[in-house]
Amino acid sequence: MIKDMDGVGITLAIGALKALAFVYDVLTFPVYVMLQRPWRARSLSRRVKAKPITKDTTSITYRSTTEPGPVHVTLVKEKIDTMAKMFEYVSRKYPNKRFLGTREIIAEEDEVQPNGRVFKKYNLGAYRWKTFSEVNALAENFGRGIRELGNDPGENVAIFAETRAEWMIAAHGLFKQSIPLVTIYATLGDDAIAHGLNETEVTTVITSYELMPKFKKILAMVPTVKTLIYMEDQLKTLDEGGYKSGIEVIKFSEVLKKGATSRIVDVPPKADDVAIIMYTSGSTGIPKGVMLKHKNLIATLKAFCDSTDIYETDVMIGFLPLAHVYELLVESVCALTGVPIGYSSALTMIDAASKIKKGTKGDATVLHPTCMTSVPLILDRISKNVQEKVSKSGTAKKVLFKFAYDYKVSWMRRGYSTPLIDRVVFGPIRGILGGSMRLILSGGAPLSPETHEQMNACLCATVIQGYGLTESTSCATVQDFYDKVYGRVGAPTTVCDIKLVNWEEGHYRVTDKPYPRGEVILGGDNISAGYYKLADKTDEDFMEADGRRWFRTGDIGEVHTDGVVKIIDRKKDLVKLQAGEYVSLGKVEAQLKTCPLIDNICVYGDSTKQFCVALVVANQQQLKDLAIKKGIGDLSFEDLCQSPDVERVVIAELNEHGKKSKLEKFEIPAAVKLVTEVWSPDMGLVTAAFKLKRKDIQERYKHEINRMYAS
Repeated sequence: MIKDMDGVGITLAIGALKALAFVYDVLTFPVYVMLQRPWRARSLSRRVKAKPITKDTTSITYRSTTEPGPVHVTLVKEKIDTMAKMFEYVSRKYPNKRFLGTREIIAEEDEVQPNGRVFKKYNLGAYRWKTFSEVNALAENFGRGIRELGNDPGENVAIFAETRAEWMIAAHGLFKQSIPLVTIYATLGDDAIAHGLNETEVTTVITSYELMPKFKKILAMVPTVKTLIYMEDQLKTLDEGGYKSGIEVIKFSEVLKKGATSRIVDVPPKADDVAIIMYTSGSTGIPKGVMLKHKNLIATLKAFCDSTDIYETDVMIGFLPLAHVYELLVESVCALTGVPIGYSSALTMIDAASKIKKGTKGDATVLHPTCMTSVPLILDRISKNVQEKVSKSGTAKKVLFKFAYDYKVSWMRRGYSTPLIDRVVFGPIRGILGGSMRLILSGGAPLSPETHEQMNACLCATVIQGYGLTESTSCATVQDFYDKVYGRVGAPTTVCDIKLVNWEEGHYRVTDKPYPRGEVILGGDNISAGYYKLADKTDEDFMEADGRRWFRTGDIGEVHTDGVVKIIDRKKDLVKLQAGEYVSLGKVEAQLKTCPLIDNICVYGDSTKQFCVALVVANQQQLKDLAIKKGIGDLSFEDLCQSPDVERVVIAELNEHGKKSKLEKFEIPAAVKLVTEVWSPDMGLVTAAFKLKRKDIQERYKHEINRMYAS
């Protein structure tokens, strides 16, 4: 975590801290042993979590050893097999408990910065809550209101909006009326949005005040769309003029009013009905619509409740896109277990967020959430932010932080918690997310072991990594709460078997030692019905065998002796260089992203060349500090990115970091191009889950890639 901790004084200081810690440990060890009983955690960590059920020389299938939990059993006992039945059940069980919370916006005010620039900031109030029974009633009204507008059961309706309470209300309203929900990321480009809407032939789109101007441009590309329902803004009123003729623009609240007086008879769905057509974020090619049935969603709810300890006393902060199956299912687990969800965004989550007025509190400080979802990129940013702040602090603070971090990690690995260190040293870091966070669920992409351990230590929370795809309703594996081996994604869940199949081209076989390796194929009730209007692609990626449905992921995994899966490669990321060496681009990127200098990186390999190259989004402050340290000068970030001298320094840093990460010499990029843009979903270069869109990145920077190889 901390570099450059040399000097006699520092050595003496750390020695003194170690001596004090030794005395403290001797005096308090018996108390900690009795209170924390670490042998239980160690035993649970070591237990076998999945076992082979079939095995031969070409494939091996694993099944979870975990028994279904109480929520899973209840869903089976109560015959809950659709999302509509699920929400009726929780509304009866928790009628008066708060469920969906939205922060009140009191005003939007101008805030003058020291440099004279003026930024718009929110003056925010408290969270306003709706109970389970209130949300259920609103969902019923919305579903009937949609029917009153002419949308029949079975006819697709799209939601194109940011994560917020109205999103969930609308979704459950559609579920109740057997209307398939088409989900489209709010960050997709116009062409991708139009593709999804045209392919599904929707006539009604549910969007938000903020996205309505975007739709003015898109309407010309989507001839079937006739109705726009928009979620109102708390402060501003929409100018409903200027839209294409024949388009009906209607407020969300008006749909609720129509439904409240409707006499339409509800048409509840069946388990085999399509609940969602979820458009993937398209890391390769155009987005595909994945058809998820009600039974797929319920299967994942059973699995997540079996593998994740979420309690009625928890509070979740929701901010990832609900158009992502992972966020939607985790929030549905919260609904199923009576957990309130307070909505937020990156613009308002923490006290230092860009839309928070100086002197007011961010959403996390007000909400005090205990659990949240995240993606690795966000956790990487938090980790680097912590490192940056520590590196700029005084020597005494650096010494204390380094000692405390090493001390905590050593005890964590033995199954102990360190409450005193947590309060004194890590309390301020934990306070960034409200001070009560205990569980962070990470998905969407691989989480590096280094970031995983740092976040566990610094946030004083348990970070759990999972693995799944839209095609498997986000469900495949979930890391065990007590598992302290980082870099793994957990064992198969209770509803999903995992099969490893030999991939001869990549030299991965189930007979490999010490662990079987191969392509990961998932099978169970969580597997999608296939791709919407793409029969050939569905037949290519999905299959029926052994009485269940299976999906070929294209990911390469190995399974350890305790039944836990580690994703080690991806078929599409494998590049063969001119000399015959295979390079896993994703693996190299995951290792190099742990370098403090790197905010994001895309490695490219040309099979006609002998080396790889990389496009690098550098951390601005780290790059400036490095340039000054190397005597290049105090230049602007843009000038640094254009400097050949800086490129050479960055290559040297990557070489050093790559060797520490045990990368082979041919895996480390031999040339780099520093880019000034921060890759975001809005640019179309990363997905909503922040996975790289390789083809788009390579197309955008093809001249830079050619220049790197020419050099």
